[in-house]
Amino acid sequence: MSAAAKLFAQISATIPAKPATRTLRRAVVLGGSMAGLMAARVLSDHADEVVVVERDESSGDGPRAGVPQGNQGHALLAAGGVQLERWYPGIVDEAVAAGAVTLPKDGSRSQLWVNGALRPRSTVEADVPVLVSTRPFLEKLVRARTVALENVTQVPGRAWGLEFAGSRVTGVRYTHDGDTEVVEADLVVDATGRASRLSDWLEEAGWERPPLQRMPIKVNYATTLFAYDEAIADKWSVISQANAAGTADGRARIGGLLRVEHDRWIMLLSGYVDDRPSADPEEFAERCRRDFPDIFGDIATKATMVGEIGTYHQADSRRRDFHAVSRFPAGLLAIGDAVASFNPVYGQGMTASALHASCLARYLASSPDHSQPAKEYFDLVRVIVDAAWRTSTFADLALPHVEGPYPRGYKVIRWLSGKIFTAALTDRGVNQRLSRITTMLAHPSTLVTPATLAKALRPNRKPRNATR
Repeated sequence: MSAAAKLFAQISATIPAKPATRTLRRAVVLGGSMAGLMAARVLSDHADEVVVVERDESSGDGPRAGVPQGNQGHALLAAGGVQLERWYPGIVDEAVAAGAVTLPKDGSRSQLWVNGALRPRSTVEADVPVLVSTRPFLEKLVRARTVALENVTQVPGRAWGLEFAGSRVTGVRYTHDGDTEVVEADLVVDATGRASRLSDWLEEAGWERPPLQRMPIKVNYATTLFAYDEAIADKWSVISQANAAGTADGRARIGGLLRVEHDRWIMLLSGYVDDRPSADPEEFAERCRRDFPDIFGDIATKATMVGEIGTYHQADSRRRDFHAVSRFPAGLLAIGDAVASFNPVYGQGMTASALHASCLARYLASSPDHSQPAKEYFDLVRVIVDAAWRTSTFADLALPHVEGPYPRGYKVIRWLSGKIFTAALTDRGVNQRLSRITTMLAHPSTLVTPATLAKALRPNRKPRNATR
């Protein structure tokens, strides 16, 4: 096992959170997203006071204004559920009691289609059930559990900048109702998402901008809700992936279907570049019938649509390589999409954020010197980012419109990955190991074992045919 894989396994451990010594007077988290809330939860064990600055004051059932994709389909991968339960014991049961569902571990309610072929059923090895829900539902539960902690406070405001003294950050500036507030802090965590202005603030103060990597993906997707009806279909999770070679018109597509809280399905359809699912119900249903397995068309034409269709576009995947910065102020961290955001169709976002929170816990448990830059933290986060980036961008590089950047050895890795994916269509063992990678339960390098390679390279292997 590689060093990165070993560290990944340690970060994603399922051990419950342990009591910690509080070494910080006040920590401030910028942004009350899933990443920000989980950062606050971890910090509550290490700081006398944790302040979360969040611009959206609404705590209702709908998506927050600051999350333009909040009404789209979201997945909490198996690893994300493990970390969520680690930091909020009992939250899965709480979610189920409030109307959410968990996927059976035997895979009987799930399907994964790849280029029109049904992959073998995959059992789930996570220590907690796989929870499925809408993002606003889950975020509301996490927020309630976080702000209920005696030393955590959420205040309304928009992050505006940082306060510096010498070589460290000493506080934050934020605005609310036209007034500017300054809050002192021993540690500041940026959780303001992919549009984070942290790089600008650093540069304006004379610090180095972290290198920014972008991969143009130009993904478009549309999501809507349907009333769950078992007479139409009994599946709770269906994913359909097709690359350009696997579709009649040469266009890559991914569709997702999840049974979520309050007896509903949430369905997402995606396309790339000028292949844009619209908000028109008839066009949505036609796409379901034409481009996806029959279950999509059955639900789109027979089930009752609940609410409107929402659309979203994301131009690129991006990562800020804080670990590569040679000069960085003390007292400052970043987490979640403020570090890296991936093609959303792979569902890695919330799970990566949960793992970042566990990186934060591991860093703080090491009794770091807070007068020094948090290099050890960013090295830990890099392990998670590298794993998710490798999985998602290698898939995206196969898209006809994506022209790089290509990593070293890409052609060989792509050829070998294709062999492994083909083997997963017929071999349950390979399929299980591949599923652990895609659900972020294991590092991608753990897939490349002698046994897996032997099965992947076996001559005359043909994928199993499956009806739609």
